[in-house]
Amino acid sequence: MTPHEASQGHGPHQAAVDRANAALQTHTLTEGWRDSPSQTLGRVLADLLHWCDDTQRDFDAALARARRQHAAEGNGSPGRPPESGGGESP
Repeated sequence: MTPHEASQGHGPHQAAVDRANAALQTHTLTEGWRDSPSQTLGRVLADLLHWCDDTQRDFDAALARARRQHAAEGNGSPGRPPESGGGESP
């Protein structure tokens, strides 16, 4: 079953989680899991920083936009308030 098929019938939050899981699984196929999923996430973020450097993209601006999008979509965790944009510029 593909990640797209797995997300059918779920809400937007679950579809986003499914896409993130698929991306992390793809990364771990080439890099392997580190000692923990948190270390794998750190490696993915470091790789994205390198990609931003090479393609002259602004990682911090993209992260700020992603945080605003996440807050607007809600985070799917009851009792946990969404993160604020904090006045970050796009």
